[in-house]
Amino acid sequence: MTKKLLLPPLLLTVILLLLWEGSVHFWEIEEWILPAPSAIWETFLQHFPTLSADLMATTWIALLGFLFGILIGILFATILHLFPVLEKACYPLIVLSQNIPIIALAPLLVLWFGFGTLPKVLIVVLVCFFPITIATLDGFRQIDHTLIQYLRIAGASRWQIFLKAEWPAALPSFFSGCKLSATYSVMGAVISEWLGAEKGLGLMMQTAANSFRTDRVFVAIAIIVMLSLTLFFLIHLFEKAIIRWKPKKGA
Repeated sequence: MTKKLLLPPLLLTVILLLLWEGSVHFWEIEEWILPAPSAIWETFLQHFPTLSADLMATTWIALLGFLFGILIGILFATILHLFPVLEKACYPLIVLSQNIPIIALAPLLVLWFGFGTLPKVLIVVLVCFFPITIATLDGFRQIDHTLIQYLRIAGASRWQIFLKAEWPAALPSFFSGCKLSATYSVMGAVISEWLGAEKGLGLMMQTAANSFRTDRVFVAIAIIVMLSLTLFFLIHLFEKAIIRWKPKKGA
């Protein structure tokens, strides 16, 4: 089943890469404007020994911010769900917080907390917590109200209902939010590195763009994409291991 799911996107990717390669050679496009995939691959092989430090720096920021984003997202969703008055008061503010451009907020975080790891992690947290909070809140609302009534008649407390019924019902939505946040975390880490970093894929991309090394820019983009896909796939595997009662599509 997994091979059947992976085959169509892999075939489409190969076709697009071949079209890209052929177009660059057919129209004789300069490498600094648009390098061919083969040139990007050669650049990747040449600079592979020096890429590990940049990759590890970005991965560390992304993972750290992602984990804190999960914790804050779960905390916010739980509090807002258990206290509807707070949800009505805070929900619009949480939505408004996502309307503030990260690229505009990031310099303020650097001004307040310096050029260390903290402001970079905060940027990733701000990007990640919102999808998790909203998705988990929506998941809490998916519970069958007949089941809630039954549990109340059986004498279950509010906390028992939350742990035994509402939280399991919200898990699929929670993992959907985590998948979105996993990809956003890498983007947030790259943006944070644009503002000041000693190493990282964001710094590598910025330096390459300033020196018109478009091939290195595409190398950084390819690594960022693969890192995002890896995090997404890991969350997907974890979801399958945790949610064993979820029916398969077509079953």
